[in-house]
Amino acid sequence: MKPKIKKPKYKIVVYAIAKDEERFVDRWMDCMSEANEVVVLDTGSSDNTVKKLKARGAKVYQKVITPWRFDTARNESLKLVPQDADICVCADLDEVFNKGWRAILEKTWQPDVKQARYLYNWSLDAQGNPLVWFYYFKIHARQNFVWQNPVHEYLKYTGSEYKVVWIDDIILNHYPDPNKSRSCYLPLLELAVQENPQDDRSWYYLGREYMFLGQWDKSIQTLQNYLKLNSDFLQERCAAIRDIAKCYLNKSDYLNAYKYYIMAIAHCPYTREAYVELALAAYYNQDYPTVFFMAEQAQNIKQQSKTYINQSYAWDSTLPDIASVACFELKLYDKAYYYANQAFELNPHDNRIKENYELIKRHRALNN
Repeated sequence: MKPKIKKPKYKIVVYAIAKDEERFVDRWMDCMSEANEVVVLDTGSSDNTVKKLKARGAKVYQKVITPWRFDTARNESLKLVPQDADICVCADLDEVFNKGWRAILEKTWQPDVKQARYLYNWSLDAQGNPLVWFYYFKIHARQNFVWQNPVHEYLKYTGSEYKVVWIDDIILNHYPDPNKSRSCYLPLLELAVQENPQDDRSWYYLGREYMFLGQWDKSIQTLQNYLKLNSDFLQERCAAIRDIAKCYLNKSDYLNAYKYYIMAIAHCPYTREAYVELALAAYYNQDYPTVFFMAEQAQNIKQQSKTYINQSYAWDSTLPDIASVACFELKLYDKAYYYANQAFELNPHDNRIKENYELIKRHRALNN
């Protein structure tokens, strides 16, 4: 009897845009070869990206996008995906799925599903542990999707009867090139708010970009404009308020920095980031009672957010480290030991944390 050949349940096509990314090609193709087909739009590489991709079996097309916009490039790359594809997977060349991602996707996907949400490790430490992670959205059905926004682009569904699936077992890791310029981001974000002044998301990203560039007053004004749009995404609003506080800190305006951190906590009291950032601001201002109070409040929050707003420093040794010092200065030696021990457990290879732990341990013993 002739054996039955198992055919793929769905036709899955990976698509991407690329420019000067030859260093990532082999690792990326090793991962993406689980798909039926890989198509790449090269937007003007001067290295061997195109040659290496073709050698590994990708279908590569070339087109220079002028003026440059990420949504235009994404839409041009999406056009390259065959119309009979069941599932489209958009993944950049510096991103890699966990092995076996296709089988997990096929097991979860249904014919009426339009989009999948999965875990994205945007930042990892040297050991490969996630620092910043959230749900991503770039797996979708072939029809009725279009990319929008000049930068920080997103997929818009234009059809009806939208259905999404959440797949925690698919994980995409991000290994960015630290030397790649992001100089185009600011003008594209300024363009985005000009094109759609009611888009709260673009206002937030623009305000954050001004902050990254040290333009404190512009950042404050832009983020205040964002807050006026009354987005219902509370964690993003909290992040915007925290960023305003950071700008005031950099202007040495501690009163307004404290004020905005407290506003951030009021907006989102169930996330750690605002407590930790206010604790850090207080620590550098030698305001140890505030450090202790914020640490005690943050400790009650046990679950990390799964939005892109979450920050690793809210969950690593940062908070217990500064809390241990604050408690020591306040002569709260039992609490100092509690936090020093916690910091040491989270970061046992940091010599300063280890030395502080031993010192506090000895001092506690002498005072008990």
